[in-house]
Amino acid sequence: MECLENEGAKMIFRAGGLYVERYQEMYRFELPLERGRIVGRPNRFIMQVKKGDELFTCHCPSTGKIGNISLEGLPCLLSPSTDATRKTAYTVEAISLDDAESWMGINQNAVNRYVEHFFRSGALDGIAANGHKILREQRVGHSKLDFKIEDTYVEVKTPLMYMPWLLDGVPLQERAASYFERFIRHVMDLSDALKAHESAAMLTCFIYDAPIFQIPKPTEKNKVIRDAIRHAIVSGVKMWQLNMSIDPGGVGLIKYFDITCLFTNTMSSW
Repeated sequence: MECLENEGAKMIFRAGGLYVERYQEMYRFELPLERGRIVGRPNRFIMQVKKGDELFTCHCPSTGKIGNISLEGLPCLLSPSTDATRKTAYTVEAISLDDAESWMGINQNAVNRYVEHFFRSGALDGIAANGHKILREQRVGHSKLDFKIEDTYVEVKTPLMYMPWLLDGVPLQERAASYFERFIRHVMDLSDALKAHESAAMLTCFIYDAPIFQIPKPTEKNKVIRDAIRHAIVSGVKMWQLNMSIDPGGVGLIKYFDITCLFTNTMSSW
């Protein structure tokens, strides 16, 4: 894939077989998601959701900040629990910013299931071929990386602390520090995996049709992260963006593309 620069800092991507449009083989939910409307979020772990005439306390799968979005009043999609002993009857899987015209998935814990499905179906062969031989949570260095697919290590990240189009306007929360410590450790261990003649890929995943990832402006606060990414790319780690869709029936793959060039084109200014 070739990354071209046009109109100032705007990046244009040329396909070359790795920019993939929507597949038909969706990840199907066992039970269809149900619609509700968020009333509030009393704490990091739960949301109050109105479904019909009833108010439910629902599990929130993302304990951090979801961009700078005000959640109150937003439509949402709920997955019903089949565990009779669970305290919450539903999990909030997605929210809508356009009154249910489209959905944005927020369940970071479920993303690996979706990604594994698309690797096994062959939909992500551009990242790692032959997705039938998949190992989960492989120990490399000080980290457990999400997948090993043949000779390719794959680490999956689903950022929700900021949305791509709000990147410069959202302050970094103190409680996000541990996330970035893990991110740096995983990036460095991906780099180390290549020393054993293996390949490695970092997938930035969005459960909606996100714009092309925007790289933050260099600051003293993100210098450690930038240094880790530079080391990884120089070592041969590939950076990918994967956009998925979610609806009541399941999760589909919209497209994925190599964004390594976005980093290499800006590293000289770091």
